[in-house]
Formats: sequence, C-alpha cells, structure tokens
Amino acid sequence: MRQRILALISVSLLLTACRPSAAPATDPPSTSQQTSEHTNPIQPTEPLASIPIASATPYASAMPLPTPADQIVEIYVVQWGDTLSGISLAFDVSVDELAALNGLNPETAAIGAGQTLRIPLHVTRSGPAAALLPDSELVYSPAYLDFDVATTIAQHGGVLSSFGETVNGRWMSGTEIVTTVARQYSVGPRVLLALLEHYGGWVTQAQPFSYRPLGPANPYYEESFFLQLSWAANRINEGYYGYKQHGQIAVSFDGGGRALVPPNLNAGTAGVYNILAVNSAWETWQNEALAFSETYRRLFGDPFARSFEPLVPADLTQPSLRLPWEAGQTFYYTGGPHAAYGSRSAWAAVDFAPPDIQGSCYYSAKNVVAAADGKLVLGEIGETYLDLDGDGNLQTGWVVLYLHVVARDDVTSGQQVAVGAPIGYASCEGGVSNSSHVHLARRYNGEWMAADGPVPLVLSGWQFRAGVGQYDGTATRAGATKTACECWDETLNALVGE
Repeated sequence: MRQRILALISVSLLLTACRPSAAPATDPPSTSQQTSEHTNPIQPTEPLASIPIASATPYASAMPLPTPADQIVEIYVVQWGDTLSGISLAFDVSVDELAALNGLNPETAAIGAGQTLRIPLHVTRSGPAAALLPDSELVYSPAYLDFDVATTIAQHGGVLSSFGETVNGRWMSGTEIVTTVARQYSVGPRVLLALLEHYGGWVTQAQPFSYRPLGPANPYYEESFFLQLSWAANRINEGYYGYKQHGQIAVSFDGGGRALVPPNLNAGTAGVYNILAVNSAWETWQNEALAFSETYRRLFGDPFARSFEPLVPADLTQPSLRLPWEAGQTFYYTGGPHAAYGSRSAWAAVDFAPPDIQGSCYYSAKNVVAAADGKLVLGEIGETYLDLDGDGNLQTGWVVLYLHVVARDDVTSGQQVAVGAPIGYASCEGGVSNSSHVHLARRYNGEWMAADGPVPLVLSGWQFRAGVGQYDGTATRAGATKTACECWDETLNALVGE
C-alpha cells in the first residue's frame, strides 16, 4: 500500500490536471529512450561531514527558516482507490489520529478522490547535517547571470551536446531542454547538469553510463528526456519549498522508508537531499549525497564561492501590483494559492477565469494586462513573464509569471510595457488545463514567493490567503471577502478590474 500511494503521489503531483485552475505540467512528447541499470562510477571515500565548505560561518539567511513546530502537518490529496486505513499504514499514523485531525468519523472513515487530508509527520530518523549548496545555487538566481548553458554543455562534449527530441511538437536540443526546465521551474541549471552527470555521465561522456540520466526512480525514462528533467526539477522544488515552509521535512526513499532533513540547514541543501533520497535507499543516501557533491565540484567548483546573499532580504516588500485585466472588466477567482510551476513548488500562484470562456479552452477575447511597469520575456507558448526591474533577466528582482496566457500578435519578447498595457489572452496553453484562465505567480531573485507567505500577494488591494489544500483560499479587501471556486459567481468569486 505504501509503494502504491507513493507512486500515485509521484505521477499525480507532476501532472496535475482536470480542473480550470490546474497547475502547469507537460504533455509527454512522442519519444522513447533505451534503459539500463543505474550505476555511478564515483565511489565516495570519506564521510559526508568532510565535504569542504568555503564559508567558515554557519549558513544564514536574511529571511530565516521557521522553527520546526511540535507537529508538522503534511498535505495529501486522496487518490482513487485510497482508504483511510491504507493511508494510515503508508504514513505510519493511526486511523483515529487521522480522523481526529481531519474531522472524520473513524468508524465510517469515508473519503473520496480529490479530498485533501492533513497528515501529521511521524518520522524519527534523521539524515546528514552537511550543507551541500547555498539557496542561490539551487534556484535560478542572480548567481546564474554569467552562466551560459549552451557553452558549458558544448565545452564538455558529452552526449547532451548532440542530444535532441521532439517536445510538444517542436524539436528541442538538449541545451534548449535544460534551459527551458531551469526557467520554468526556476531551478539552477548547474544543479540539473550535475544531476545528469551524477546519474548518467551525460555532460562529459560521449557514451553515457546510464540511460536513466535523472536516477533509477524517475518514472519517465521511457517517455522523454524533457519529462525526466521536469520531474527532477519538481522533486527539487518539493524539498526546497517544503523546507522553507516548515524548517524541516521528511524525504521518501526508493523502495519505501522516510527520514528527516535536519533543521538548521538550508533550503538549497534540502532540495538536493530530496531528489537524491527518492533515487536511493536509506542505507546509501549519505554516500549518494557525497558523490553528488564531488560531481558538482568537479564540474563547477565550490558552489559556496558563488553564493548570493541575501537571496531574499528580511525587509522585502511587494511593489504595487494591479489585478491583471482591464478596468471595469470582471474575472473570477477560480484557484486559491497553489504551486507556481509543476506541483511541488511554493504555493505562489492564483488563478483567474475570464467571463466569456466558461469551461472550454477557446482563447478569451478579454485582454490580460500588465500588473505593473516592466519588460516582457516570452517563453514557450502560453508562458509570459513580466520583469519588474526591466533588465530582462528572470534571475533578478521581482518577476511575475503569466501562465496559460497567449501573447498578443503585437507583443514581443524584450518589449517594455506600462502598467495596464494589454499583453495577451487567457487560454489553456502552457500546461494542463480544461478551461481557459490566467495562472499568476511571483518570484524574487529566482525564488517563488508564496502568495500567503512573509511577503503576501496583493493585487489592487486584494490580499490572497491560502486554505488547507492547494486551490483553496480567499481574497480580502476592506472587509470584503471573495472565495476561490471553480465557478462564475458574482457574489462568491467575482473581481472587478481597476
């Protein structure tokens, strides 16, 4: 039962769908890859604690991690076929405790697919306490301003330099795929390249030693490289933002079992530990971490030498942002705070549906507009960024992601726009969705900023707050409250642009 549930979590959380406010995901390209058993030629010879760290002082952040609470609660979305007893077994929690925490009757224990359950974290064993990467190295931050993915891949001359595949109907080189995944998930490309080298030798070897370049547990190795890399970035973000939220998280191992990432580390290290854990067993996790660190330093040197601090200042405030549609127009608040990209990043995104397209994927005729002054950066279709500091770099300062928004014909990448300027139309492009909508999320210096976090999301005075599960939530302003709902209700969730 444990393995079945964990497998369901892996697939369902990467490819979230079946609702208007669906989190972004990717469609499997029509490619397949040869497979082989995972091997890693690097054999660590010294304990993890001996990994050299450039900084002589303990890792510190301007916006410190929370102190782990007495009871950390994990969120689980019920899948088809789940039972309360099965979930209790998988997470080592009694049925009575689950029922009490979620207001359920332990005798009937009736649950349904899609229901959100709060699950207390009951894990006692703890993993290594060595810092592997600074936060600014794990996220797509200012530490990457001078890093060129194409040049790095070409210089090393491995299989990745000549690799390519069709992704969503378009041929993409290995370089383009790494660059795209780094941008979309906001995960540092050096981290992605180090994982590809660690698990498969794809950066430096013309003949890779594994055709599972993102680890043996990756479920997409027979489908596409792009999906494999997206899955890995999603797991990295799960560790990073899970740690940011609680100050401590439990990682799950390939084949079962869990362990805590110790408190008082840093989120960048937690992100790496999470992806390594899912590809290893408890008994080999520490050696896996050391081997990865050695691979990273062999390719890129000391990651702490490039540390950009503070990544997120303690006194950070959000600049003024408006609702992203024209004044006088009504859109509907259809999705409360949920993952910014993929399904496991910070709950940085909220969703809005236009009035003219209800329950279909036709392009809306209503303009989506710039929430502030800034420069537009266009990614794949349906993926538009508004760079508020105007330098055109998504790694620096405030950036607003508009997903499922198809750019207007008169909009170009690099174009400077004023607040309120039309930029595109709501659609289903750019991910998985069954109804056209605008998915809006913020990031600062590459880090996804939780909508209900220390720097709350405020649009035209409306402050957005999270509910218990993803997509739940409210927006409040001057005593008025709107509730996220997959509906078009003038009283419940209508918001008028100003």
